[in-house]
Amino acid sequence: MSKPKNSVLVLDGETVKLRIEAERQFTGNSVHIDWVRFTCRVKNAPVPHIDVLFPEKREGWDNIEWERQEKRLQLSLKDLKESEFIASAEAHELARQTAEALGPDFSVDPQFKKGMDFYKYRWSIILNGTECGWVGFLSSSDSPRQSSQSETIHVNLFGMACTFAQNGWNHRVADLVDETEAVLTRSDLALDFFDGCQGGIDGVRQDYREGLCNVGGRKLKFNLVGDWENGHDRSIYIGSREAGKVTNIYEKGDQLFGHQSNSEWLRFELRYGNKLRVLSSDILRRPDDFFAGASDWHQSVLLKAARVVASQKISVKARLPIQTVTAECARNIRWMVNTAASTLAVAVNYLKPSDFVELIAHAKLPGRLRKFSTSQIAECIGGAVEAVTVGFPSLVLDPGTVATYSLLPAGRSPNVFQAA
Repeated sequence: MSKPKNSVLVLDGETVKLRIEAERQFTGNSVHIDWVRFTCRVKNAPVPHIDVLFPEKREGWDNIEWERQEKRLQLSLKDLKESEFIASAEAHELARQTAEALGPDFSVDPQFKKGMDFYKYRWSIILNGTECGWVGFLSSSDSPRQSSQSETIHVNLFGMACTFAQNGWNHRVADLVDETEAVLTRSDLALDFFDGCQGGIDGVRQDYREGLCNVGGRKLKFNLVGDWENGHDRSIYIGSREAGKVTNIYEKGDQLFGHQSNSEWLRFELRYGNKLRVLSSDILRRPDDFFAGASDWHQSVLLKAARVVASQKISVKARLPIQTVTAECARNIRWMVNTAASTLAVAVNYLKPSDFVELIAHAKLPGRLRKFSTSQIAECIGGAVEAVTVGFPSLVLDPGTVATYSLLPAGRSPNVFQAA
């Protein structure tokens, strides 16, 4: 069956294919960057443009267009509190520079919108009237938990922006990441086989069964999505978001043209996150190398595209030894017992449980524990308590309470307090 004609999806699909093919010719890379996210500190953001801080007409600008855009921008900024203005201006400048890096067809919507991903506001990056990315700023909540987010600005570029950007955009955005000392939080690397590849998506499933997709001798998570019984709209996920590396192999032709088209287009999309990894900006400059570096299997897939590269591995962050986490937890508990036990006893004994929880619910982690993840602390806190009680043998229990106890060194008078 031939591809349906006069379909918007077909036109979009063919355009995407042409764009990717043109990019391959320009860069020499087989792998296409399909999504980028990065975050910088407000203090490292670019200085706001003078026309935002002190608006006035410039020579060579079309008066009507300038007035229309400038009026919208100034009305937008006018709605902000004075304390929010600088952050919004810095975010606007970062959005402007990002749009400039993408190419002349991209612009920043002069009116900010409601934010996403816990950011209060966002500037939209526009292509042909459609949002293809955004820059978020300020926190959507005043809670202590999100206070650190208000000190950052976040850039999110969708696949549409990456596909339709001007040649060389990846190097320009990588330079912007470096200039702002930003943290790259996501980068999707896509390898397309427009006419299919040997074995197809069924071959990927077989590779996994034979252990070819293993990493370091470990089998990764594996998930099937789509209509496998009838052989279309199929997708495979290998890896996990928790580990910061997922490969999605899917029938891209079915997605763009519909399964009736019988398109052979197969995409291998490697999605890197920064949860357990530090992503270098070079991943944007050398996508082939980083795709190949994901595993021996990824390198073999790239070989099917006739690409031999110097693979670049992104290692998982070394976990701190569990003894280190336990030791710091034990020191924190020991401080609590030695210094704050009496105050805690009063609070636990005389406050309502709900009031007590409300008082401490939003407290930050102690400084010595902030370098650890919550999962590490949860894993080690029990062992830390056990280690502390060895040095505090007078564990006093009152039969009349649910859990009345005192952790004190031998020889000291117990302060008995009841747990909520």
